[in-house]
Amino acid sequence: MKIKKVLVTGGAGYIGSHTCVELLQEGYDVVCADNFVNSSPIAMDRVAQITGKTIPVHELDFCDYPAVKKFFTNETVDAVIHFAGHKAVGESVENPLKYYENNLLSLINLCKAMGKDIRKNLVFSSSATVYGFPDQLPIEEDSPVDSFNPYGRTKLFIEQILQDIWATDNAWNISILRYFNPVAAHPSGLIGEDPAGIPNNLMPYIAQVAIGRLERLRIFGADYDTPDGTGVRDFIHVVDLAKGHVAAMRKLETSPGLMVHNLGTGRGYSVLELVNTFAEVNNVQVPYEIVGRRPGDVAANYASTDKAKKELGWEAQCGIRQMVLDTWNWQSKNPNGYSFD
Repeated sequence: MKIKKVLVTGGAGYIGSHTCVELLQEGYDVVCADNFVNSSPIAMDRVAQITGKTIPVHELDFCDYPAVKKFFTNETVDAVIHFAGHKAVGESVENPLKYYENNLLSLINLCKAMGKDIRKNLVFSSSATVYGFPDQLPIEEDSPVDSFNPYGRTKLFIEQILQDIWATDNAWNISILRYFNPVAAHPSGLIGEDPAGIPNNLMPYIAQVAIGRLERLRIFGADYDTPDGTGVRDFIHVVDLAKGHVAAMRKLETSPGLMVHNLGTGRGYSVLELVNTFAEVNNVQVPYEIVGRRPGDVAANYASTDKAKKELGWEAQCGIRQMVLDTWNWQSKNPNGYSFD
């Protein structure tokens, strides 16, 4: 089964836009669908600039089933990579219904529409948040799953939905990819992470402090049982992550059924290590202050990547210095993200 044409939902977003680049460079035909609530159409112009290829872009809300159904009536694709969804942990705690409605309904509508077609190939964007508080490190795919916030629960619920769909119809081929902590940007500096408002994630917060948009970084907790007392996380370069989706797409061509893989580097970096490396490599100041721990944060969290290496032939290539270099390249060239265009 040859996969040629791929729909990327949420394709104008941070991970989606980088995945579009990698798919195009591997020779796939790509179609983007996005509602642009948390993304910018400018990102797709930049994808075209990087690759020299213009792709069709559809403004589409996957919570609108008639619109989704109409899209699949008019557009035939061989596979779908599903990024569309809300992703801020803090916001999910404040507004859980928004997350349950949007993330679950968009996936259900997508699968309903795909189920009417013979090409049932899907890559789903999941998260390491499904592991909750891990009882062992590194975290393997068969580690216990749980979650302590609505965002993570939507990922868990969707994984269960996909398992149930596959159990009743083995014509589906489904890849569930559990990301750890995506960071950085395309080396061109043309696309990168452009969060709305105050960043929820560490690396864009560091970058915005360095560029002067924010006064200082707050580091939550310096008394963890880690080498320097700050939390340890598995940061993965977004380009490596995007290439992981290409590897999953190739694997779907072998009709593997349902599969689950971690996408991480297999090692952890502390918050202070990331901050200090960013400042050193880019020769910038990153003022910070230590504050109390946040509820729900774990001391350390990093992936076992053996399964992805064995089954997908994929492993991360970029280290922390490349991550901070590419982040600053993006931020310094786009101090206000896409909004200045």
